[in-house]
Amino acid sequence: MKVWARAPRIVVLAGVVVAFPTAAVLALGLWPFEADGPPPGVVSNSPGDGGLRRPFPKMAIRPGHEVTAERVALGRLLYFDPVLSGGNDLSCATCHHPDLGLTDGRGLSMGKGGKGLGPERAGGTQVRRGAPTVWNAAFNHRQFWDGRAEDLEDQARFPITSAEEMAQDPDELVRELQAIPEYVRLFDAAYGGKGGSAVTFANVTGAVAAFERTLVSDASPFDRYRLGDATALGPAERRGLVLFRSLKTRCFECHGFPTLANPDFKVIGVPDLPGQKEDRGRAEAGGGPAYERAFKVPTLRNVALTAPYMHNGRFKTLAEVLAFYAKGGGKGEGLDLANLDDKIRVFSLSTAEQQDLIAFLGALTDETRRPEIPARVPSGLPVVAPRDVPAGRIATGAPAPPVPAPPASEAPRTLVVRSGGSIQDAVDRAHPGDTVEVEPGTYRQSVLVDMDRITLRGLLRDGERAVLDGEGTLTDAVIASGHGFTIEGFALRDYTSNGITVQGATGVVFRDLVVDRTGLYGVYPVECKGVLVERVVVTGAKDAAIYVGQSADIVVRQSEVHDNVTGIEIENSTNALVEDNHAHHNTAGILVFLLPNNPSKVGHDTRVVRNRVVANNHPNFGDPTAIVSKVPAGTGIFIMAADRTEVTGNEIRGNDSVGIAVVSLAIAFPPGASFDVGPIPEENRIHDNVLAENGRHPAPAVKEIAGRGVDLLWDGSGWTNAWHQPGATRFPMFLPDRSWPDVFRKAWSRAISGMARLLG
Repeated sequence: MKVWARAPRIVVLAGVVVAFPTAAVLALGLWPFEADGPPPGVVSNSPGDGGLRRPFPKMAIRPGHEVTAERVALGRLLYFDPVLSGGNDLSCATCHHPDLGLTDGRGLSMGKGGKGLGPERAGGTQVRRGAPTVWNAAFNHRQFWDGRAEDLEDQARFPITSAEEMAQDPDELVRELQAIPEYVRLFDAAYGGKGGSAVTFANVTGAVAAFERTLVSDASPFDRYRLGDATALGPAERRGLVLFRSLKTRCFECHGFPTLANPDFKVIGVPDLPGQKEDRGRAEAGGGPAYERAFKVPTLRNVALTAPYMHNGRFKTLAEVLAFYAKGGGKGEGLDLANLDDKIRVFSLSTAEQQDLIAFLGALTDETRRPEIPARVPSGLPVVAPRDVPAGRIATGAPAPPVPAPPASEAPRTLVVRSGGSIQDAVDRAHPGDTVEVEPGTYRQSVLVDMDRITLRGLLRDGERAVLDGEGTLTDAVIASGHGFTIEGFALRDYTSNGITVQGATGVVFRDLVVDRTGLYGVYPVECKGVLVERVVVTGAKDAAIYVGQSADIVVRQSEVHDNVTGIEIENSTNALVEDNHAHHNTAGILVFLLPNNPSKVGHDTRVVRNRVVANNHPNFGDPTAIVSKVPAGTGIFIMAADRTEVTGNEIRGNDSVGIAVVSLAIAFPPGASFDVGPIPEENRIHDNVLAENGRHPAPAVKEIAGRGVDLLWDGSGWTNAWHQPGATRFPMFLPDRSWPDVFRKAWSRAISGMARLLG
């Protein structure tokens, strides 16, 4: 009786023991996950449309605000008319003067209350930032240093209504304009009104925006070069262009062609001015934590005219700007910035290199559409006075420099470069569709290839190749942007920054290359579409031997990478196939990453198939300020934040830390970091690989997570990931496969990632 009496209590206790964890699993498994993706409003680039010779993007124009001659003429008068300000003493041209590169020559602009109409204005309210140039502002993704305005119409209303700047009341402005017969006539003609009905504040900002859309700079010497005139740049300017596009400075990765700007906002770490309140940039204007201290990437067109530089005018000269970047941006200024853009790296420039780079920046000057200051405006108020224009500036209204017409259609040619000749000279003579064949020999030069459909072929004879040799001083071997570019047959060695860079092109082929000690990367296609890398051997890269970034439709096959930091890296790219490669004796064999602060905000659909990933245990010798420096030695395949990666049929053997790792961005960034990409890896599949002898001597970072080295490592992020690798060593002890019910996969993901956060 006593046994039976106790039985119900035992049953209840047993039920509690079983029910509590079951309820916990159900609660964890049913609790919805947050969406994983870029923050709202963040845009990705379109691979293949960013080459040097690509056209300018289409201007965004609101419906009903189309640009007409009448609106442009009206907007020009309004731009120069102080009637737009509450005190009738400031115009748009006060801070955006035609003779000062459409800026005001100040570090911080001057608002209301001062004396003077132009940039020399004194005694007024100093605003917190400088006036960015209006040149090519029509191509900006958003306006202002912090992006708070959507377009030029939205931008125009801010300074007009700002209490610190023009301090005008919109209704009062409309009344003033309606009292001026000439403006009534011009508004009605431009916007189809009658008796002054078209005089509205919306049409004021619309007319100013229409005028500003005509302020396009696109006929500089650089534009003549990029459109096919190889003689448009002098020797120093061309050397500067090489530096601009090299991975030594990485200027081109933020200041993209042809606008020399960027739709994104970047954290570079410009210090606040002494006594200035901290300026959080884009984070203050809706960007969120990922954009703390991020600012617009301004156009470099006419940059030689727009000093001082940065949002607060911190630097007075271009030489100071280059010195700031060379020190590593804000970190070189002593700032602790967790979200500093990864492209900001320490580098050194000789005096000659600095002069060359500044010479190139000077070749971006073009004011063929510099607006004339009207002699009078309809309000009768005085306008800004002209400023002295330095000699050598292109005169207002001068015709755009002629661009050579493309050659008539003709059969493709083969241009041969003999040993001792110049590859660049042959490339400059080439037409689209031509092949430049290079005889065996050693060529000490950097080569620019910016024409479409050019094949650069190194000939192999009696075991001898054509060798591009940087002699430890030149930055990059080949820099290209033309569509349909093929490079094959060369050996490359001893460059300081990179072997081959191709940006923004479609249909790019790297074939039968031997690359050794070329700085950060061996081959580096970025923002490209349709990339083939085959039978390429790369050694000695301080970052990735074969890197394909922000690109789409990629094949990397039958290549060998060894003694690099990373063998093959697919970063922020889509639709990639990595097959039949041999990655050995690197720090890490194959990386599939999605990283923040890149032009592409997505990374998905990569297949890693039939590769040999063996003994990747080389000490990490990457740049300590770069994300790659955090990759543990002894890593076979490393998936971070990327989605829908399939890893199958590979031999992954003898990697001392881990065979295959799948983790989120949180593992590589400080706690609480925010990202402009989805940080969680999702829907990755790891199955049917040969895994052996991995994890025997794990790096401390892996040992800290898993307690030991393993074949398979997961940090618990991304419940949709799945494994099928019977017999493999693993962390955690169970890795979900597709047979698990979703509720248990979700619960297990939460449990593991939660423990990781607690332990971390």
